[in-house]
Amino acid sequence: MDSQRRIFLQSAARIGALAAAGSVLSGSSASAATRLNGAGYPFALGVASGSPLPDAVVLWTRICYDPLHASATPAIVLNVRWEVADDEAFRRIAAKGQATATPALAHSVHVDVGGLAPGRWYWYRFMLGDAVSPVGRTRTAPEPGAMPSSLKLAVASCQHWEFGAYAAHRHIAAAAPDLVAFLGDYIYEWGPYQLQHPSRAVRTHESFTLDDYRARYAQYKSDRDLQGAHLAAPWIVTWDDHEVANDYGNDRDELLTPAFLQRRAAAYQAFYEHMPLRLLPLGRRGFVDMRIYQRYDWGRLARFHVLDDRQYRAYHACAKPGRGGSNSVTTRNCPDLRKPDRTMLGEEQQRWLQAGLDNSPARWNILAQQTLMAQSSQVPILRPGDERIWTDGWDGYPMARQHLLDALRSSKASNPLVLSGDVHTFYATELSRNAMRPAGKDNPVLATEFCGTSITSSSRPQARTEQYVAMNPHIRYGRSDKRGYMLLDITPEKTTALFQGLENVRDSASAIATLASFTVQDGKAGVQRI
Repeated sequence: MDSQRRIFLQSAARIGALAAAGSVLSGSSASAATRLNGAGYPFALGVASGSPLPDAVVLWTRICYDPLHASATPAIVLNVRWEVADDEAFRRIAAKGQATATPALAHSVHVDVGGLAPGRWYWYRFMLGDAVSPVGRTRTAPEPGAMPSSLKLAVASCQHWEFGAYAAHRHIAAAAPDLVAFLGDYIYEWGPYQLQHPSRAVRTHESFTLDDYRARYAQYKSDRDLQGAHLAAPWIVTWDDHEVANDYGNDRDELLTPAFLQRRAAAYQAFYEHMPLRLLPLGRRGFVDMRIYQRYDWGRLARFHVLDDRQYRAYHACAKPGRGGSNSVTTRNCPDLRKPDRTMLGEEQQRWLQAGLDNSPARWNILAQQTLMAQSSQVPILRPGDERIWTDGWDGYPMARQHLLDALRSSKASNPLVLSGDVHTFYATELSRNAMRPAGKDNPVLATEFCGTSITSSSRPQARTEQYVAMNPHIRYGRSDKRGYMLLDITPEKTTALFQGLENVRDSASAIATLASFTVQDGKAGVQRI
């Protein structure tokens, strides 16, 4: 049995106990279905799959009749049926069973379907009473020794409901990727609870409690285009700050709220309840500590190291007086930035990453993580110390970045690629140990980075981004005036990255175009513009 699946099963008892403790009342699936007849459609939030292994995939749904009114789903235990088929018509059933949806986990369902064949597509659906969910398409990872000819990967992040429609997800579904990587800010913690994307943002209804976060996910997952992207392929996911609160780091938020860990635990639980995620062991504090960093192999073609740079990071350096969170500082005036013990990933995750790089058999080693890794000074750099940087990103943790780049170099892992989000800008960058100097013989490129823009969330004017590109030698391209996603074609010989930009983020029917495209050749770090 795969080690991740074994760990997942070890958590089943704890999750089961939580579910039992939270149940208001129970009943058989037949009696529950009878009581729910006429209550509406139970799969209003769609279905999803993710966390693919060679023999398994996680299927997800949540029984929810009204995305804006959780009380429309009776507080009883429900038995939900599921099927996985070799064909879209469900003539050849590969696996089937029942799963329990409990009030304590928001009637969410996670089924870790094992015993599947490697490297092939499947179709799946859920059933409750007479209601049948939409049919999703998923696939397993290739067998460990295989070298697939290609992997089509969509990469997305940052989808604030308030700042546009989800046309980018419609285009992701149309691209028919093999896999989707979502790099954080799946929800934002504020905005009116409404099922239409508004014409302007209104900062209200901030989420603090478990019920608040559940309602926020229900709002977001009600969008049909987002549901369509989930139907198209399995997802691998990580989080960033807005799944909890803006610019939080470790156990501290911007306001230094004493009870922040309670809020973080509620947000983490809601994240699990709404993602096709294979849960790793919960400690004695439950969802207060939830490990999300995981590793996925796509045969010998690619290894995904999915990172968490929020939960374990050191506090922000040189925060504003009486505040937590980010600041914009000159490095000369913030000596704390250079403290060697300031971590982004935490010691345990860093060791895990090093081990995964050291023993990787993959042609491409892909770090799926939250935010821009290349240096991005906001002012011209005449001499060391002149840099003005934003402390929430990797620039705010330069020693941790150096440690990570040293790990890449010492591991000799093949073809490192860094995938990033968070900054609502397309970037193509080259990462070397000395960010102050252009890459070259004495400062070799250690990894290539592709940073995606946002699905909707707003950014700075393009003229300012062009200044950033001119001031930072490792940034080879930047585009901040378009929303969209990245589409990567990964083959044994090269990786091609397309930056896909929407014509109008406010229009759900918006067209999309390729703004720029790049290749990285096997064995040669660095980007080539096509």
